[in-house]
Amino acid sequence: MRARLARMQLFFGTQGLFVRDSVGLLGKVFYRLPAVLKWPVRKALLKQIYFAGIQSVGPVSAIAFLAGLIMVMQVSNLAGRNEMLTLQVLIWTVVRELGPLLTAIVIVGRSSSAIASELAAMQVNGEINSLRRMGISPLSYLVVPRMLAMTVTSMVLTFYFQVVAIGTGMVVTAWHIDVSLSGEVGHFFELLSYREIAAALLKSACFGVLVSVVPCYYGLGVKRAMTEIPVAASRAVMRSLLAVFACDGLITVLVF
Repeated sequence: MRARLARMQLFFGTQGLFVRDSVGLLGKVFYRLPAVLKWPVRKALLKQIYFAGIQSVGPVSAIAFLAGLIMVMQVSNLAGRNEMLTLQVLIWTVVRELGPLLTAIVIVGRSSSAIASELAAMQVNGEINSLRRMGISPLSYLVVPRMLAMTVTSMVLTFYFQVVAIGTGMVVTAWHIDVSLSGEVGHFFELLSYREIAAALLKSACFGVLVSVVPCYYGLGVKRAMTEIPVAASRAVMRSLLAVFACDGLITVLVF
């Protein structure tokens, strides 16, 4: 019993330390945001946007198309040919939940492990210390562009995901129910509220911050052993997913 309590205390103590250090890292990064005005940081920002954003368009497009198609077919099988119900379900699922959440999962799968591995390798090889000796802040040069790129990428890709998924759903609904596509678009905007839009924007921005800060925290936290690099990458992916789902649940409870 004592051993179990000790393990539970160690687990929750580790989680509390992780949250505290991550929040501290996030505060330091926000303090150094003006560094993006410098050309080397902007160049790193553009590279990260290309890697995390543009190269993710393909997977996001495929997942959004399949999500919209599957959602409409399932609603049609359960409720029959009901245009308004189908549009309302698309708003509830794609706009509120699936858009920000599935986009964040794609970004985590593509970028979280890459960021953690890259920063961990730089830490092990002494490149981080070399930057400090040259008077360059690793947070300004390495973390700031990654956090901004992930946040912008998350918001843009979430909007793109929603457009593709809802557009696919509307086309399938118009073909399946034999209704006007233009009328369907009008009904969709009548049902859509500002609360759904605000929640989607808030979730995508928060997810972008989380999936950048968590891998940066683990990447910069390694010491000198090469064996720590894959450990940091795997922990970054798992903790990023956990943080995204926890944040999603929190925002959903607070907003809706």
